[in-house]
Amino acid sequence: MEKSNEKIAIRVARNSIIINIALSAFKLVAGILAQSTAMISDGVHSIADLFSTVIAIIGVKLSNKEADKEHPYGHERFECVAAIILALLIFSTGIGIGWAGLQRIFSGDFGELTTFGFVALIAAAVSIFVKEGVYWYMRAAAKKIDSSVLMADAWHSRLDGITSIGSFIGILGALLGFPILDSIAAMVICIFILKISLSIFKDAVEKMTDKACDDNIVEEMRKVILAQESVTGIDELKTRLFGNRIYVDVDICAPATATLSEAHVIAQRVHDVIEEQFPKVKHCMVHVNPDICS
Repeated sequence: MEKSNEKIAIRVARNSIIINIALSAFKLVAGILAQSTAMISDGVHSIADLFSTVIAIIGVKLSNKEADKEHPYGHERFECVAAIILALLIFSTGIGIGWAGLQRIFSGDFGELTTFGFVALIAAAVSIFVKEGVYWYMRAAAKKIDSSVLMADAWHSRLDGITSIGSFIGILGALLGFPILDSIAAMVICIFILKISLSIFKDAVEKMTDKACDDNIVEEMRKVILAQESVTGIDELKTRLFGNRIYVDVDICAPATATLSEAHVIAQRVHDVIEEQFPKVKHCMVHVNPDICS
């Protein structure tokens, strides 16, 4: 299953790279010809998408490596590391775009679009539709394989589309005689980018710091455990996220008269049903206590 997920992620990422190469070249050429700061910034953001997708591929491949002597619990957290790097890359891209727009606003040197301004406008419109399509394509794959880094890359793609919306407004304003809108658009784009980068960073950090699962999932696990034969109660149930997988530690109560072999059978039953009914659970550790909790 993990190898299948890896193939899906790499195929999606490869297609994204091909699209971004063509789109980046188109936007940069259009921006340079039109002398549009917003469109050039938009093109730079698309180039950043290329690097982010490469990071996503590396993260997925590393996270799917088998456990080894140095990493006996597996490598799932490498995907979180990749997502953090991606978040920082997105954040720095936003800062760069915002700084460029701010400089032009304070200098008052907005310049004027050349006669190729309409080309930049077309490039922005094309980018909006293409990048939104790439977002939904990558988002579907990320949800299917539950990949945080692929989802982060999908959001990066949508950000590029949002960037293009700002570029479109800015370029249109400049063509209508309001060149300052080109720089204001860059500032608005910056804010959107920073907001999403912080969201991606927060999600990745939570998955690296043993955050517990949602209460709904924990409650479902509790019901499944209590439904098992000879389980008379639960002393403690703990969960923690490990990349995109879950580890479960549970202390159950069983009849005090149960033999060691019988207690082992009860624990194994709980272990198996949790890993079977909750596919994201990588391992379930069960400890059996004598029935003092019921």
